[in-house]
Amino acid sequence: MSLNLKHRMADYIAAFIVLIAVFICLVPFLYILSQSLSSNRAIISQAVTIYPIDFNIEAYKVVLGDTSMLFSLFYTVILAAVFVLLALIVTILAAYPLTKKRLKGRNALLLMMLFTMYFSGGLIPDYLNVKNLSLLNTPWALVLPGMMSVYYMIILKSFFQSIPESLEEAAHLDGCNELQILLKIVLPLSKPALATISLLYAVFRWNYFQDALFYITDQNLYTIQLKLYNVINISQQMSGENVNVNLPSEALKAASIMFGTVPILLVYPWLQKYFVSGIMIGAVKG
Repeated sequence: MSLNLKHRMADYIAAFIVLIAVFICLVPFLYILSQSLSSNRAIISQAVTIYPIDFNIEAYKVVLGDTSMLFSLFYTVILAAVFVLLALIVTILAAYPLTKKRLKGRNALLLMMLFTMYFSGGLIPDYLNVKNLSLLNTPWALVLPGMMSVYYMIILKSFFQSIPESLEEAAHLDGCNELQILLKIVLPLSKPALATISLLYAVFRWNYFQDALFYITDQNLYTIQLKLYNVINISQQMSGENVNVNLPSEALKAASIMFGTVPILLVYPWLQKYFVSGIMIGAVKG
């Protein structure tokens, strides 16, 4: 068997394995989508699999007709955007100085940050801290406490270290200060890493609901995931005025899940070309 044929067979086998993995990942998504588009009779009889039975869109009419759900979606989008912007700024300002060997106490600072990855104060101290800062029932309670991930900072720090030092030395000779080097040289060369970190922060903020569950009691400040939590776990229909009592609760839950999942999925295609290279480069060099 020729070497080229062996390589092609290996490619075919790898592609087949990837297709199986993609199918396994898609099955739960297709099941939820099918439930949201199926009738009451089909859901109760458990006839729904990966395609709808007795196709209807009543569940989506209820979800889209609920103004509180639409507001929560818009509010979560704005919250996630603000969170990603602030988290990215803080992460950059933490990662870049730690790449400088001339920074005094660099190892001690890094060790302090690493310590927080493995040990935390606990839920009650976190809550008391947020309460004492008067952040309860404010959007800042969902932004400030988790504004920097040490793990993502280490990835970004590793990426910064992979940039040739000769570029920074040349900039110093041209009269640039550290801030100018960061803004004009380091960040433009770090687009893959920045896109990767931004996506990770966005997914975290979009999917996380426990902080909203603990810190937010005002329903006007509920995130979309907290709304979904209430729909799924409390088994109550949404609080909007346009509620169809004859609509099966499972279809409504499935439609709500789709409503909260699709927006973040639409972000991936825009950042896909940066994601793989960013996460790989940041993971190779420490």
